Amino acid sequence: MFDTLAEARELTAGGVRREQAEAIVAAIRRGVDRGDHVTREQFRSGLAELRTEMAKVEARIIRWMIGTVIATAGLTVALLRLFEGG
Repeated sequence: MFDTLAEARELTAGGVRREQAEAIVAAIRRGVDRGDHVTREQFRSGLAELRTEMAKVEARIIRWMIGTVIATAGLTVALLRLFEGG
């Protein structure tokens, strides 16, 4: 059960103005009443999916960086050979 009065008091004690605390708690209450919340398992599942996607992006960035370093090294060697021969 979501105790709106207790939550509003806690927000107010934390420095939030009373009007703002009441608006925040009312918005949360509407979300709870509509069922617009996720379970702990849904949150963990979504978090695991996000971590997987982040790992994929990280791997792509690393591959891109390695490719860029190799291309830069090759270009540097080619330019040095060009200028040494000249």
